[in-house]
Amino acid sequence: MGHLIYGVAPAIRIEDRALAHLRTVIVTKLRRNESFSFNWDDEPDVEGDDATRAPGLHGTVWISQSSSLYFSFDGDPDVSVNRAWLELLAASANSAGGLRLLPEPE
Repeated sequence: MGHLIYGVAPAIRIEDRALAHLRTVIVTKLRRNESFSFNWDDEPDVEGDDATRAPGLHGTVWISQSSSLYFSFDGDPDVSVNRAWLELLAASANSAGGLRLLPEPE
């Protein structure tokens, strides 16, 4: 299980394969100097003390050139790329609703 660490906020836990795909989309958008929101509902989870986490956790962060991001992987981040998934995630990032971790298509 990898992590997306945004500034000083708690780490957002994301499965390594999904995080590798998100990283590709995020880095591509930032190279183009495109800002966007990243949103999650229940998954991925934000790490934290179970006593301080409410069930049904939702979150949004604004990602821009000035964002401090760190991608941390438990395993090998160089996974085989699913182009269809990248396109789906990129379309999400370009939408008014912002980037969301969507299920990997077949």
